[in-house]
Amino acid sequence: MELTLLGTGAPAGLPRPDCPCAACATALGEAARAATALLVDGTVLLDLTPGAAFAAARAGRSLGGVRQVLLSHPHNGPAVEVPAGLPQPARVPDGRELALLTGHRVRAMPMDAPGTGYAVTGPDGQRLLYLPPGGAPAGLDETVQPYDMVAADVVGRPDALARLRAVGALGPTTDVIAVHLDHDVPPGVELRRRLAAAGARAVPDGTTLTVGVYEDVPDVPRRTLVLGGARSGKSVEAERRLESFPDVLYVATGGSRGGDTEWAERVSVHRERRPGSWRTVETCDLVPLLKEDGPPLLIDCLSLWLTDAMDSVNAWDDDEWAGGGERALRGRVEELTAAVRETGRTVVAVSNEVGSGIVPATASGRRYRDELGRLNAAFAAECEHLLLVVAGQAMVLRGG
Repeated sequence: MELTLLGTGAPAGLPRPDCPCAACATALGEAARAATALLVDGTVLLDLTPGAAFAAARAGRSLGGVRQVLLSHPHNGPAVEVPAGLPQPARVPDGRELALLTGHRVRAMPMDAPGTGYAVTGPDGQRLLYLPPGGAPAGLDETVQPYDMVAADVVGRPDALARLRAVGALGPTTDVIAVHLDHDVPPGVELRRRLAAAGARAVPDGTTLTVGVYEDVPDVPRRTLVLGGARSGKSVEAERRLESFPDVLYVATGGSRGGDTEWAERVSVHRERRPGSWRTVETCDLVPLLKEDGPPLLIDCLSLWLTDAMDSVNAWDDDEWAGGGERALRGRVEELTAAVRETGRTVVAVSNEVGSGIVPATASGRRYRDELGRLNAAFAAECEHLLLVVAGQAMVLRGG
C-alpha cells in the first residue's frame, strides 16, 4: 500500500498567511507545507485541501483514480472546490467501516476532539492510521495490533501516541509520520529533534511512502540528561521528551517543603503541566527505581538529590567533610551513576548548570557548585543524549 503525502501542514498551511513569527519566516523550500492530505494507492483521498490536484501532479500522481474522498475534521473558511471527476467528500460515522471495490477497508475511529480518525487496511493487509489535527483516539480497544504506519499530529497532540502505545497499537517498528505541522516548532533541526524524541519523523510534501516496508524509524533516546540554568525551560524540555509515552513515573526529589508557599506554587505549576496519566513519587532514593523494571522515569532534579546527599554526609562541616564526608558522597554518586549505566528503563533527568555563573560567596556554596559539576559530568557520561537549555532553546551536546 502506497501513501503519498500531498501536504503535511496544519489546515492553514505553513507558513501561515500573513503570520510574522520566526517559524513561519523560516518555513521555506522543503520546510513549507500545504494543508495535510493523504492519497492512498491513488484510490482513497484522506482530506480534500485547496490545490489537491496540483499537489498530486507535482508529486507525480493523479487524482483520476480516486473512488473515495474522506474528511477527517471540520474545514473552516470557504468550501473547498471539488476537482472535476472526484466524488463528493464525506465523513464516516464513528465505528463504521467502508469496504471498497479496490480491496481497501476504512474504519472510522472516534476522537476526543471534533474530527474522525481513519484506520485503512490495504488489499494485502498493511495497516495505516490517520488522525485529524488536534485529535487523539478515544476509547481504544485493549487488543489493538500495531499499525504499520501512523500519520498524526505529533507536535500538537503527543498524548495521541501515548494512548496508542498504551494499548500496543504503536510498536517499535511502526513508522510514525508527523502531519498537520504548524508554526509551534521551528522547522529544520529543532523539529527533527523534537519528533525523534517521540519516535517520529517528518517528510516533505509530495513524498510517497510504502506502508509496511521498514524504514529507519528514529530510536527513542533511552537515557537523557537535560541541563540548564534557573527558569531556562529545562523541566519543560524534559517533560516534552516523554509526553508521547503513557505511565511515566515523575520522580520529584525536592519534597513538599511544608510551609513554603512559594515552593508549593512551583510544584503546583509543574503538576498541572504534566499529563494526567503520569504518576508522581517524592523521593531521593533513586537507585532502587533505576534497578526496577517499569515505565519511563523523569527525575527532576539531580541538584536537589545532591543537596539531600550532601546533607546526609554533613558535607557543610569542614571537619566532617575532611573526615570521611567527601569519600561518602563520592560513593553515593558512584552508586547512582552505576545504576544509570545498568538500568533498563527509559530515563530523563534534569539538573542545574551552575558552573557558568558567579562564584559563590561562601565555602559551602563553592563546595556545592563543585560537587554538582562533578555529578553532572558523571551522570552525563552514562547518557546517550545530553541537552543544554538556554532561554527555552535546547542545544544538543550529544546524540540526536
